[in-house]
Amino acid sequence: RNMSSAGPEGRKKMRECEGLIDSLVYYIQGAIADHEPNDKATENCVCILHNLSYQLEIELPESYAQSIYVQRRNISNNDKTPGCFGTRSRKVKEKQQDTPLPEEKSSPKGVESLWHSTLIRIYLSLIAKSTRNYTQEASLGALQNLTAGTGPMPFAVARTVVQKANGLPSIRAMLHTSHPAVKKTAVSLLRNLSRNTSLQNDIAREVLPDLVSVLPECVPGCEVACETTASICYTLFNLTQSSSHNARLLLSAHGLPKVIAISMNDSNMFSKASRAASVLLYSLWSHTDLHSAYKK
Repeated sequence: RNMSSAGPEGRKKMRECEGLIDSLVYYIQGAIADHEPNDKATENCVCILHNLSYQLEIELPESYAQSIYVQRRNISNNDKTPGCFGTRSRKVKEKQQDTPLPEEKSSPKGVESLWHSTLIRIYLSLIAKSTRNYTQEASLGALQNLTAGTGPMPFAVARTVVQKANGLPSIRAMLHTSHPAVKKTAVSLLRNLSRNTSLQNDIAREVLPDLVSVLPECVPGCEVACETTASICYTLFNLTQSSSHNARLLLSAHGLPKVIAISMNDSNMFSKASRAASVLLYSLWSHTDLHSAYKK
């Protein structure tokens, strides 16, 4: 677990280590089958897989890159955050390529397992069944990493989470946890998922009211909660930017007074949340058909 957070070279060596990833996945599958998702070894295994999925899209071996990507993009490799947790996913553009992956292998080996639907379903199962915060956070964080890029692999993972594996109910439950880091990672994952235009209506229908309900009445006083608030606002921005229906959903969930209150805080310390709320308000106003409802 410590070695897996040693940076890009460490991740590369561990991904290439024959049988390592397969063994980690095998152990977690056994723990879930035996109804023991809370043991420490499972936590360690998930944390390792979380770290090995970090910047995976950029660091894929060329052989995989050629088969998966229509073209490679020049993206700088900024590896700033070692460790199992933290701000693990890169800032990415708000648009993803709608390019399908090659057909999945029924028996993935090694690095192929990291983005395979089998492991995605394992993460979702642990989110739902584990009561261990680190295990939940690492599972959410691994999915956050896998959905952070702009290519076909992150898009395919997002589609699997939302449509094929019905993962939104498990993620939605994590919005209401009392553990701040778990909640923050769940929101960050939803922000990544919400970049996919073809999934936005599904996400809005399933989690938009919950996102509004966990928005604070004003800018929160601690940094983690402030970052979570900003991330919620940007997720709502993605969901409502092109959809008057989803903007009306936010309105009916009584989200507007909260967003206005957050946007009006002028403290430099917490400007990230205020700025995000202001961006959301500006976007909501672009739906001219809702102006009379807004004014009421």
